[in-house]
Amino acid sequence: MAYYENVSLEKGMYSVPGKSFSQVLEELDSSENYRGTPMEGLDAYQRQLKRFAIKVSGPESGTVESFFMSSQSAALFPEYVARAVKQGMDSANRVTDLVATVTKIDALDYRSITAEPETEGDDGSLTVVAEGAALPTTKIHTSASLVKLQKHGRMLVSTYEALRFQKLDLLTVTLRQIGAYIAGAQVKDAVDVLMNGEDGKSGLTFKKGTPNYADFVGLWAAMAPYELNTVAAGTGAMQKLLQVAEFKDAQAGMNFQGTGRLCTPLGAKLVHVPGMAADKIVVLDKGCALEMVQSGDVTMDCDKLIDRQLERAGISVISGFARIFKEAAAGLDCGTGEG
Repeated sequence: MAYYENVSLEKGMYSVPGKSFSQVLEELDSSENYRGTPMEGLDAYQRQLKRFAIKVSGPESGTVESFFMSSQSAALFPEYVARAVKQGMDSANRVTDLVATVTKIDALDYRSITAEPETEGDDGSLTVVAEGAALPTTKIHTSASLVKLQKHGRMLVSTYEALRFQKLDLLTVTLRQIGAYIAGAQVKDAVDVLMNGEDGKSGLTFKKGTPNYADFVGLWAAMAPYELNTVAAGTGAMQKLLQVAEFKDAQAGMNFQGTGRLCTPLGAKLVHVPGMAADKIVVLDKGCALEMVQSGDVTMDCDKLIDRQLERAGISVISGFARIFKEAAAGLDCGTGEG
């Protein structure tokens, strides 16, 4: 009998400090032990699904009931929910187009770091230093304010009887959509921090524009030595942006019609942010502007999911954002068209 068939599963595996259910399971049943076997390529959780003959996708997808045939298989259900939500977050995730780095913490308080030239008027450019002269100094210090962490999620309300015979494929679609909602909220949080600052006061100064091609060339020049490689805009500003003549050439149109990829100004990546202010456009250097902070992973009411079979259970993610180099982002206000 394979070792994975002897692993004892229980809901306490979800409450191990600093570790996810999958990590705890992997420690008990390491994937390294399955190299060169038919189980190679499966992680510890997927081996447990195989153990209990639970198929979560495909034409032979099982039902919700298949998780609750025993107390041990029921312990796998919250992880299934978490993975489905993460799939939705990953498929709709535009946050990665905006952040330079992701910091994961196991706390609710976090201070980022700020880097800035120590001498006033120093723009950070590399200059010739005379013999014996002091090198220009960049000061790195802890931010004065805490990163504001936001909680986003949904409450699942149902009964076991309502879902008992439903295919897992169908439930996965619903859970993925919840993940997509969370990912969209995170993108809006990221842009809000870029626009307004962590304190809601020290945000970007927006230059008036149409927008037109000259506006973007001006922003590109003003951001030097940072690179303008990402543009974030709400629906209204996006519609104006896509009407700029230089971004409507035949090749760009064919690319949009053939692949769905939007034409982009100056080669920058275009990020559509529904809910963002209709007249604002934010440009940034994706590699320098923003840090994402995550407190834990996807969290759920695991006891309720196991013991009450989805009667009422919350799914949430806690995250926040902090600016790294403030000069690595700029804004364009195209509300009036006045230059």
